[in-house]
Amino acid sequence: MKKIALSTLSLALLGAAGAAHAQSSVTLYGVIDESLTYVHNAQGNKNLWALGNTSGGDLAGTRWGLKGQEDLGGGLAAIFQLENGFNPQNGTLGQGGREFGRQAFVGLTSQTYGTLTLGRQYDPVVDMVQGITADNYFGSAFATPGDVDNYDNSSRTNNAIKYVSQNYAGFQAEGMYAFGGVAGSTGSGQTWSLAASYTNGPIAVAAGYFHADNTNTLTANHRTTWNGTSDGPFDVDPVNDGYQTAKSIGIARVAGQYTVGPFTMGLSYSNAQYKPDAFSGFGSTEKYNSGSGFFNYQATPALLLGLGYTYMKASGDTSATYHQASLGADYNLSKRTDVYLVGAYQHASGNTGDGAGGSIPAQASIGSYGYSGTNSQELVALGLRHKF
Repeated sequence: MKKIALSTLSLALLGAAGAAHAQSSVTLYGVIDESLTYVHNAQGNKNLWALGNTSGGDLAGTRWGLKGQEDLGGGLAAIFQLENGFNPQNGTLGQGGREFGRQAFVGLTSQTYGTLTLGRQYDPVVDMVQGITADNYFGSAFATPGDVDNYDNSSRTNNAIKYVSQNYAGFQAEGMYAFGGVAGSTGSGQTWSLAASYTNGPIAVAAGYFHADNTNTLTANHRTTWNGTSDGPFDVDPVNDGYQTAKSIGIARVAGQYTVGPFTMGLSYSNAQYKPDAFSGFGSTEKYNSGSGFFNYQATPALLLGLGYTYMKASGDTSATYHQASLGADYNLSKRTDVYLVGAYQHASGNTGDGAGGSIPAQASIGSYGYSGTNSQELVALGLRHKF
């Protein structure tokens, strides 16, 4: 999972530096998630033993960040957040080598009118929907095959203006628009998204839509990759890798969650469409319809157990079917440190796009790990996560 709620240590740093008012504060926070991972059929029929994955962990992407607030009076405050993702195996930067690739924004928040932020941010569907899916509890092993619908938060958006409303009796809404920034071609590379959520006691529901356009940058009269204001839900795996030359991506998602006693159960559905134009490497819109469910049991105050299942059907340009079953256990050693064991099995059938107008046999690729398998794949990860 690439976005979670973190307990943080608030530091009065700005005042000490003589750069802020008395009510200003800066918070330093982070998480390091590392695991021993085994993948059966990681590359063809080859097996893999590895320390974690490129984002560092399974339940949470490793990161550190700074966030701050300055009280401007009258219920208004200035806010900012800078969040860096990195790989703890070798210390390299994540998110394409960006210094603050996870988040980087500044804005204003009002107790009456809501929050407006500017910069690199998560889209409203991630903010509203992801928190009531299995991904919120057990991460990538429970995510949609290839993360084709951004279930596991693979994509973030640059140049974004985002508004979040206040919470009105459990109802909240968000909207976002990101400028493509191409002179004379306003829509080239733009992204927009809308979402809403409602929470009432044990019930939570959310829905939203995300639309991202690719740029018009061409090589020899053909588009070769994805390059919009949105990163795009691509994790270098065989599920949707053949559709990076899409002109646009549209993702509709809806989810619901219900909690009773120690049990939490949830369902979600998504429809993701990768649409081509004359410069794409495929000819027809590729559609992914995905349904998933999960069931969690809080066995003790420290131990959470969960299971999940995802069914995904691709149609349009090519046709493929994916079945994925997942299991997870998370044990808290303290408020900030936990150990976990997650596993998943996936089976794929049919064909998927090869990125050059043809098709190849569908390959299993669990969640957003990005490992290319045969038509089946199994993964087990034993990990340690520490929050600060």
